Amino acid sequence: MIRSTGTLARIGRITGVLVLVLAAMVALGPLLWTVTTSLRTPAEAFSNPPQWIPLNPDFSNYGAVFDRIPIGRFFLNSVIVTGLIVVGQTITCTLSGYAFAMVSFPGRSVIFGIFLATMMVPLQTIIIPVFVIVRYLGLSDSPLSLVVSALGSAFGTFLMRQYFMQMPKELGEAARIDGAGHFQTFLMIYAKMAAPAIATLAILNFSGFWAEFYRPLIFLQSQDNFTLPLGLVGLQGNLGTGSISVVLAGVVLAILPSVVLFIVAQRYFIAGITAGASR
Repeated sequence: MIRSTGTLARIGRITGVLVLVLAAMVALGPLLWTVTTSLRTPAEAFSNPPQWIPLNPDFSNYGAVFDRIPIGRFFLNSVIVTGLIVVGQTITCTLSGYAFAMVSFPGRSVIFGIFLATMMVPLQTIIIPVFVIVRYLGLSDSPLSLVVSALGSAFGTFLMRQYFMQMPKELGEAARIDGAGHFQTFLMIYAKMAAPAIATLAILNFSGFWAEFYRPLIFLQSQDNFTLPLGLVGLQGNLGTGSISVVLAGVVLAILPSVVLFIVAQRYFIAGITAGASR
């Protein structure tokens, strides 16, 4: 009986590993194809059957990216816009999450419910009024239009609120007995304890807004203000006649910052994601 139970457990582990390997292959397949195609000539890009590993890598596609579009300018615009959004959302979401979790005020649950309800509203349904407000503020065709319209986040507030809810309220009560206010208690105690969740929020925001295409397409008209995802469209050429290898070389360059950030900060990201399961 014991041997049978051990055999079933071993089979379960092997099955789990096989499922994870299959899922990893499905997830990494498009990325691998993107990288390998960026190293092929245009004639080899659509070879059948496809060559997953190019026999003669062609790195000239990466040089062509810099020749065809001002990718350095686009990269700088994306760094500025994404950096400001990440900092802004980290501040606003952390403060609002703390308020909803630790501060008692009339209508807190109702307001938080309304806040969460906004997550069900697609961006496409509100983009016109947002554009009108941005234009009224004089930020039309400006990178700041992307920053100002993204300083708040219902998801980020929800994430931080759930993290703060797991923290002992006795620490805040002790600090207030010593004369500390809510902001001082938040800054000196809870913000330090929430570092993994803050890092998770920052990584998620960076990955999302670094690759954002829809809002820049609506808000920006001048090429000098384009962010990287919008600027890469120029590699397609007139009526999509550009080289697919050059386009994917630009895509590889665009995703590198997100990959590097995740590798460097994955410890904090995993800690923030799994915090709820470990408490």
